[in-house]
Amino acid sequence: MAPIRRSRNGFITPVSDTGSSFAADPYIRQQRARSILCFPLMNQAKVTGALYLENSLTAHVFSPARIAVLKVVASQAVISLENARLYRNLAEREAKIRRLVDANIIGIIVWNVGGEILEANDAFLRIVGYEREDLVSGRVHWRDLTPQEWRERDQRALVELGATGRAQPFEKEYFRKDGSRVPVLIGVASFEASANGGVAFVLDLTERKHAEEKARESERRYREVETELAHANRVATMGQLMASIAHEVNQPIAATVTNAQAALRWLHTQPPNVDEVRQTLTYIVKDAGRAGEVLGRIRSLVRKAPPRKEPVDINEAVREMIELTRGEAAKSGAFVQTRQSEGLPMIEADRVELQRVLLNLIMNVLEAMNGVSDGARQLVVSTEAAESNRVLVSVRDSGPGFGPDGADEAFAPFYTTKATGLGMGLAICRSIIEGHRGRLWASSNVPRGAIVQFTVPALQRLCQMEARRLCAQI
Repeated sequence: MAPIRRSRNGFITPVSDTGSSFAADPYIRQQRARSILCFPLMNQAKVTGALYLENSLTAHVFSPARIAVLKVVASQAVISLENARLYRNLAEREAKIRRLVDANIIGIIVWNVGGEILEANDAFLRIVGYEREDLVSGRVHWRDLTPQEWRERDQRALVELGATGRAQPFEKEYFRKDGSRVPVLIGVASFEASANGGVAFVLDLTERKHAEEKARESERRYREVETELAHANRVATMGQLMASIAHEVNQPIAATVTNAQAALRWLHTQPPNVDEVRQTLTYIVKDAGRAGEVLGRIRSLVRKAPPRKEPVDINEAVREMIELTRGEAAKSGAFVQTRQSEGLPMIEADRVELQRVLLNLIMNVLEAMNGVSDGARQLVVSTEAAESNRVLVSVRDSGPGFGPDGADEAFAPFYTTKATGLGMGLAICRSIIEGHRGRLWASSNVPRGAIVQFTVPALQRLCQMEARRLCAQI
């Protein structure tokens, strides 16, 4: 067998008809190869190719001198092949980047820390309103495009860029060529560790900001309409109470007049009875205070005022509303009963808003029971502690109930079974309770009537203690 000299994974061998292990190879027999040279092309211990040479005329053609020359040529070939591969990869990456830039889906700029914009696509130029001639002439600088109040944010992004090589996307504004401003979302990455420059991706947020502004305006208008409807509902409710309110106010006024006349008579006696006058004046002050309380409650319920959260005793709030509607309940022939649990925690609420809910629920019940011709007309308002540190308020009646449409339908805006109703009472009540982080719902009573219930969160224990301490001081 002919000797085989190996170099790493390659080999050099003479080939003859009888003396070589490759002599029987079909390719060698067909080509009549006499000498074969094959060795790998190595680059940093990695095989990048192979050099294969054959001679069909003479054996032992590949002498050491020739092999040395071939290895030099092969090493240059390896370098050329690697450069060609790297160039091809670079060209492919550049082509991808160029397609992204030329697609103009998003604004792209190449910049340096000095403020220059070295390159920009048409999408960015459209965002800031400049022409390419402005960019080529060097009149466009990203620092000059940035309003003063946003430059500190840019500086923070540069610090982040120097530390990590990129900056998290953030919102800012650019000056447009006409002096107006455009809101943008910008993300930045550096080309090298020094962070002396990089690429920025700029997204125009104008449409999104307009949409957000429209949404805020719609929300504002919705709140205004809701407030107006709630006010109209309160005024309508107070209109229904007018006769009862007049009775509530007339009683202390009449008592005041009677007591004042009595005081005058005691003063005209000889000698004047000062003790009787003093006692009578005390009655006058008490009656005047009672009338003032009634008018104060009415004024607070009707007026438009911003919500104000404060510690509220739910039992006291219920008692005040029962007192205010006592005359209307008597006129409706309804028996009103309260079941209040003692020691309930204070709640954080707008007292007036909460009493508006109670007033609306009570008035709805009294009006609904006006159509009941058989059986007692009963209204029960109860309070009790509920799970998850909440307080539960229930309003039960023996009226006709919610009818075939069900309880859920009663909460729909503008739904009403009254001839002159606005259809917003229960919807507004639910909105108020949800604004207090509570829940309001309804169900059928047994054997007849309806139950409307709501829960509101109680104050935390420390807040409870502080609220009770302040109340005690007052």
